Amino acid sequence: MKPDGPAWLATTRDSGKLAVAVAAGVVFGYAISLSALFTRHVWILDAQGRPNVGDFLAFWSAGHLALNGAAVSAYDPHLQHLAEAAATGHGFDGALEWPYPPLFFFVVAVLASLPYAGAFVAWCVATLALYAGVTAKIAAKGSAAVVACAAPAVLATLMAGQNGLLTASLIGLSLLLIEKRPALGGLVLGLLSYKPQFGILFPLALAAGGYWRSFAWAGAAALVSNGLAAFVFGAGTVDGFFHAMGVTGDMRVAHAGMGWNKLQSVYGLLRALHCPGVAAWAAQACASAAVAVGVVASWRSRIAYALKAAILAAAIPLATPYILVYDLPMLSVAVAFLFRHRNFDGVEIVLLGVTIPCVFALPWLPIPSAFFASLAVGAIVARRCHAMFPRRIDPTWAKASLSSSE
Repeated sequence: MKPDGPAWLATTRDSGKLAVAVAAGVVFGYAISLSALFTRHVWILDAQGRPNVGDFLAFWSAGHLALNGAAVSAYDPHLQHLAEAAATGHGFDGALEWPYPPLFFFVVAVLASLPYAGAFVAWCVATLALYAGVTAKIAAKGSAAVVACAAPAVLATLMAGQNGLLTASLIGLSLLLIEKRPALGGLVLGLLSYKPQFGILFPLALAAGGYWRSFAWAGAAALVSNGLAAFVFGAGTVDGFFHAMGVTGDMRVAHAGMGWNKLQSVYGLLRALHCPGVAAWAAQACASAAVAVGVVASWRSRIAYALKAAILAAAIPLATPYILVYDLPMLSVAVAFLFRHRNFDGVEIVLLGVTIPCVFALPWLPIPSAFFASLAVGAIVARRCHAMFPRRIDPTWAKASLSSSE
């Protein structure tokens, strides 16, 4: 049995305070770690003050090409590599491609107007602040911002200077707005078109739930924003994007250009376990179809909107074969909506705890261990959905039903 009301509430508050205190310590640890990496010249800048080779270099270099009227060159791997080598002051092996739609040029052009280090720090601070604010608003609790920032995927994102925090913010903000302000929610969702693989479930959810205004505004926002970007940066960016998307998919997904353990998906896991490509694709298709059915069924139902949003946010990373560890801050969106739905119980806290080693173990394992973090959050969602249905038929109800039918 639970303790008496006041005692139980006090225990809950104490546990919450402890969790926030631990999260604050973790965030402080992240800050110390990044500072140490910077002073050792392995994060942002090298010992000569030049950009280190990393993902953010591709953003900044593509932005420079865009500012110089050569945005379409970013889609040419050779020309993009030359721009990156010019920024670092030396050649290097490996490829840092530009596979993004024209819309993202607006962002990277602004970043490229700043010195490299300033752009890197500004990007990390701005996207982290947006992510923290959105998750706190979803959870309706200010301290949730601290807990969200302690997620292991946040550190991975900041180290690479990647866009996972922006992606999570757009997903979370759109879901937060769709219920009460469908037009604005749709407009925000349209901006997610810069990462199209993470938007594939939204049309199904919006159609199933009857959110046609959001559906229409999202489509319009995606078309207009990318159309405007193509007008500003050149019509060739549209063809360049579709070509680069095909090349990137073939190299990174079909032929393990980065290593199978980098793909945090069913497909990546099975390929890392040496399964044939056909079997891995079939398993991914089944997983994608299963979560799509779950999303449609939940959004057609009358369950609480917070749980619907959590289901969709948790399904997104399971539905695509192409997802990397720095994309996983989106799991915090699902967790925030789950908290908004109700407090976590003991089993759910254990499952959330599982996500931490799954992400941190990734650099040392030959399999995509961070995929299991997505599964753990998905398990919480599935468990809550299961709890929405009665486990057995009430005999009293059954007898009453039988009598009425006679």
